[in-house]
Amino acid sequence: MDLVIARPEGLYCPPGDFYIDPWRPVERAVITHGHGDHARTGSAHYLAAAPGEGILRTRLGRDINLQTLAYGETIDHHGVTLSFHPAGHVLGSAQVRLEYRGEVWVASGDYKVEPDGTCDPFEPVRCHTFITESTFGLPIYRWQPQAEIFAGINDWWRQNQQAGRASVLFCYAFGKAQRILHGIDESIGPILGHGSMEPLHQVYRDAGVYLPSTRYAGDVPKGDPLLRQALVLAPPSAGGSSWIKRFGDYSDAFASGWMLLRGTRRRRGVDRGFVLSDHADWPGLLWAIEQTGAERVMVTHGSVNILVRHLREQGLDAQAFATEYGEEDDAVMEPSS
Repeated sequence: MDLVIARPEGLYCPPGDFYIDPWRPVERAVITHGHGDHARTGSAHYLAAAPGEGILRTRLGRDINLQTLAYGETIDHHGVTLSFHPAGHVLGSAQVRLEYRGEVWVASGDYKVEPDGTCDPFEPVRCHTFITESTFGLPIYRWQPQAEIFAGINDWWRQNQQAGRASVLFCYAFGKAQRILHGIDESIGPILGHGSMEPLHQVYRDAGVYLPSTRYAGDVPKGDPLLRQALVLAPPSAGGSSWIKRFGDYSDAFASGWMLLRGTRRRRGVDRGFVLSDHADWPGLLWAIEQTGAERVMVTHGSVNILVRHLREQGLDAQAFATEYGEEDDAVMEPSS
């Protein structure tokens, strides 16, 4: 018996009678992280890693029926031993390890392998079968070290200040915004945030992650000289809205792994693109898969067929796993970032 199979409601564990990141309401949902394509409302019971509790209650509701486990802590359900292990994607993100009658499967959710200081770093987990994402599962996707990306953001911000323009940086409200805050040089100037981001910033701070002080952008009057010195973090959905007009003359940029593609940068119509992703690149995916020691790999959402073919050429039993993942928060251009 496969420990995880695809059902219309989501990825299902038959012996444990629970779902992992279901896309429809179910009785028991095991959640890898709080992005909207993996954590959805309506399920009767939720189980997640403890560091993600604040995010899940903020996004799904304070009164959800949520049980949490520390990373590495185990629970037995119908003979299936379940534990969570860091995925390095966003705060509280986890891989789900399942063991049943000597067989071990790991469902990775979304992950990245470069530590960023805003969440527990990715931890390889040995298993027989590994369920991996493939959002950036093409050889062209190879990330620069994040320190170089943050240096580029800092330089762009300073140049805009010298030109008397606000710096509006579009990024996802959960995960990417906090990673940028943690990595930039806060001494350059004031930092403003969109209303959708401020509650999430606080969850990170409450979890002990250092983020510089931010102000709600709506509290700064139009025409205030402070705007021409500020870095403004905004979700992609704010682009072209009346909200953005408050900043007058501004330069805009987008932070996403998809910014590696010139066509995406053109379609977004932004001045700059910063290639910063919370997902593993091609070398990261291959490294993570190798570290598991898995002989069987199930590949979900992204460039599935390319990665499956490559893994088969390496002698692994690889196959596609159809899911409905891919639309992260404010993902108005490409599948996820």
